[in-house]
Amino acid sequence: MSRIGKRPVFIPAGVDVIVEGDRLRVKGPKGELERSVHPKISVKRDGDAVVVVANDGSREARSLHGLFGALVSNMVTGVTKGFERALEIVGVGYRAEMKGRTAVFSIGYSHPVHFDLPDGIDATIEKTKIVLSGIDKELLGVTAAKIRALRSPEPYKGKGIKYADEIIRRKAGKAGS
Repeated sequence: MSRIGKRPVFIPAGVDVIVEGDRLRVKGPKGELERSVHPKISVKRDGDAVVVVANDGSREARSLHGLFGALVSNMVTGVTKGFERALEIVGVGYRAEMKGRTAVFSIGYSHPVHFDLPDGIDATIEKTKIVLSGIDKELLGVTAAKIRALRSPEPYKGKGIKYADEIIRRKAGKAGS
């Protein structure tokens, strides 16, 4: 059994967890999240905690046990505190700005790149700093990865869009004569 899956997820005050068949719904002060539960996993409410149980001892059920424990924990944390992900734009003349729900990037291409933010994700941009926030950790990570993929950091000068906590391994250029 998974150590993460065995650990119960405690429900803070103001959060409501509803289990209806194969659907799990978590409501809190910041919003509401819903997820379908895999048939090999059972999610049960036990007083002021949520317990995830693997239905059988198969390899797939054991691997899903820890996954759903982490997913339920992230749902509860998301509706209470929310999540943030910071990115940085590195490069001369590289910048970004918000126009409504669209982020417009000037990142060295011949044209500006427009990126529509998905519902549930908010962004604040200050020239070269981007802070994404939302209650769904999975959607937040996917959105940050898509923004980073617009111009991945290159190893020679370090130009591009990178996570704020990411360290770019630099390479030496040509030796020259």
